[in-house]
Amino acid sequence: MYRKTIKDYALDGTIYTLLILMGLMTLLPFANVLSKSFSEEWAIVSGKVGILPVGFQFDTMAFVVTSSQFLRSLGISVLVTVIGTLASLLVTALTAYPLSKRELPGIGALIVLFIFTMMFNGGIIPNYLLIRELGLINHLGSLVLPALVSVFNLLVIKSYFENLPPSLEESAKIEGARNLTILFRIILPLSGPVLATIGLFYAVYFWNDYFNPMLYINSTSLKPLQLYLQDIVMNADTSSALDKSADDLMNVPAEGVRAATVIASTLPILLVYPFLQKYFIKGVLIGSVKG
Repeated sequence: MYRKTIKDYALDGTIYTLLILMGLMTLLPFANVLSKSFSEEWAIVSGKVGILPVGFQFDTMAFVVTSSQFLRSLGISVLVTVIGTLASLLVTALTAYPLSKRELPGIGALIVLFIFTMMFNGGIIPNYLLIRELGLINHLGSLVLPALVSVFNLLVIKSYFENLPPSLEESAKIEGARNLTILFRIILPLSGPVLATIGLFYAVYFWNDYFNPMLYINSTSLKPLQLYLQDIVMNADTSSALDKSADDLMNVPAEGVRAATVIASTLPILLVYPFLQKYFIKGVLIGSVKG
């Protein structure tokens, strides 16, 4: 049995120290924004805010989350994320299942066609023209359909399906089960880790998607949270973006409002991670290993 030497422990300690330092460095900007959202105006303006709030107050955050436009955009983002994630998981699983059958005629050519779309696409203008011809401009469908299937996620689920024991399907077919019955009653219940992982990938994408809403959504009432956040960060007049009066904005710092909006927009998706963490690593490792 191999025993670690002093050099091994020193190397491990150095690696862990560097990783911890790098992790802390990535958290510093987030900590600064979080501190600004709970700091008083004089501290923010004078540059006194670091990684801890100065003059702690909750008024700025309450001011942001009670805005009618924020709540409307939050509801749209939640709706698009939930519907988009469920629809994408369903379509991706339905596509990955037949592609996982190596005996399917022409399977190699089909997979090459899917991989081809990962490297080449029509571009922004053809995509916009397609969405316009479909009548989806200023429609929430334009935020879901263009990203309905990710080929990378498709290949991960396909690889996971390939590693499931073939005897499960064979026994089900002997009992007279059809392909869809096998998929929904046997394959998918056994694919919890990879489905949770890919579902998280899709949810993060739909939640953070900014480019598609910028192209296809012009109506203020349909703006998702990320597009609303862009208005807050880029708009000098935050009162109009927040649907608040200028008198209301005088009671809170403008920079603090922007910071609080960033935190309020990030927090919901962060809360999803702890519930899916136990599936995350397992799903990625199993789904990415080809048997």
